Amino acid sequence: MEQSKISKSVFFSALTLIAFIIAPVLINQEKGSQLLNTILNFLTGKFGAFYLLGAFIVFLIVLYLAFGKYGHIKLGDTKPEFSVLSWIAMMFTATAGSSLVFWGFIEWAHYYNSPPPFGIEPNSAEAAKWASTYGIFHWGFMGFVIYCLPSIALAYAVHVRKIPTLKLSSACRGVLGDKVDGWIGKAIDVFFMIGIVGGVGTSLGLGTPMLSEAISEVTIIPPSLWLDVGILLVWTLIFSGSLYFGLQKGLKVLSDINIYLYILFLFLFLVFGPTLFIINKMVGSLGLLLNNFMRMSFPMDAVGGSTFAQDWTIFYWGWWFAFASYMAMFTARISKGRTIKGLVLAMCGGGSVGCLLAFGFFGNTSLYYELNNIVPIMDIMSAEGAPAAIVATINNLPIGGTLLLLFFIVFCFIFLATTIDSAAYTLSTVSLADSKAVREPARWIRLFWGGVLCSVSVILLYGNGLDALQTLAVITGFPILFIYIIVTLSLFKWLKEDHPGYKTQKFNKKSYSIRDADIPPANQGSSRLDK
Repeated sequence: MEQSKISKSVFFSALTLIAFIIAPVLINQEKGSQLLNTILNFLTGKFGAFYLLGAFIVFLIVLYLAFGKYGHIKLGDTKPEFSVLSWIAMMFTATAGSSLVFWGFIEWAHYYNSPPPFGIEPNSAEAAKWASTYGIFHWGFMGFVIYCLPSIALAYAVHVRKIPTLKLSSACRGVLGDKVDGWIGKAIDVFFMIGIVGGVGTSLGLGTPMLSEAISEVTIIPPSLWLDVGILLVWTLIFSGSLYFGLQKGLKVLSDINIYLYILFLFLFLVFGPTLFIINKMVGSLGLLLNNFMRMSFPMDAVGGSTFAQDWTIFYWGWWFAFASYMAMFTARISKGRTIKGLVLAMCGGGSVGCLLAFGFFGNTSLYYELNNIVPIMDIMSAEGAPAAIVATINNLPIGGTLLLLFFIVFCFIFLATTIDSAAYTLSTVSLADSKAVREPARWIRLFWGGVLCSVSVILLYGNGLDALQTLAVITGFPILFIYIIVTLSLFKWLKEDHPGYKTQKFNKKSYSIRDADIPPANQGSSRLDK
């Protein structure tokens, strides 16, 4: 059964704030962007250490939850709703989108040239080593643990504590109590909705020009605003089709197709690209990351004055924090019946591996072309932009050309359609008056929010305001750091109340499996709401 009654205060407050955010950027894009950049520079410059410490503390907490005494607790007393592959595919495709494809190809170029970390000389061999390493760090385990902590807390609140509303404010109920039913809870939910719109809007803004360039390469249609709008309309049609069939037959099937296409695209790059370079560089980058993990986690340079941490690592952590609410609500919905450990392994392990392969295969291929003077990736980026450099990389494969670009276009369309679908589902759930975890939002509500996401992207593409929206999304990550404290305290309060006197579990092969449907359910605790 679908839910169609919306919370007018949350629904219209979110729409009003989105309009207020977009309007200044459109009216005066330069001044609007300058204001947001000033705020961002202030936060990353003055409070950058808090982002770094916050991310690392979350990393430690998630490790403790997975491998400590609470790891085997099941998030609900029923069998999982989805197979392991579909479950991981839905989480991965919901978070990755076209941003992963876009940055997977060309992010190394920024670390290689402008300027590299730790005072390394730009365009040097040492810079090339770090260039492909930082991508898998920023898109790796440290990022996914930021998603994972609120996902565990909300899944526990909904499936174990039986709190009926699937909203992030529900994960704060252990500390805030009934206050989450008032303006405080509504403010938390509206605030997170802004982060979702900013994050997904930016993904659409990155993916649309990339697809425009690919379509222009295989047709006679030149890149233009109208082509961008056409691409967004096709995304809306794909999303609408998935929407009609719902979560089980729509988004699940779309995610499964997406992951198979992704694997096939990776395989083509591995086989027809510089295979040995891809493997050797990826292994070398992993070794460099592991050897320098603490150094990369705390890269503040108070003496040398480098801004690399603020420009990249702190920026990325703010981005992950801002986007975490979206992933928490979506992941909690699809993770009923899983264990805490299984959720951590699936989200952090599966997500990290998926991103590692993108940066390892796509990024190292374009890096190889640049280092060996096969394709002037840096020059193309400078003269024509990143989308043209991505298309040039694909075209240079031995099987490159029209067919591979057509495959790339279909793959990207479906990849971002799953992201839009997941985000619209989450926004719809938050905007409901009483969102039941077991019931889906009405189709018209999901379609409406999908239309909002696409409309925001069109408006900002037209007004050149995507950078401003991305900056705003990252700025929202700062206050979310403090909301994480409430979420964490609520979770541990519930765990201690429901599972008193737990001792650290003994090693058991079965308990370490992601297939936690086979693990006997633990004591699931009280089903009451905290007062």
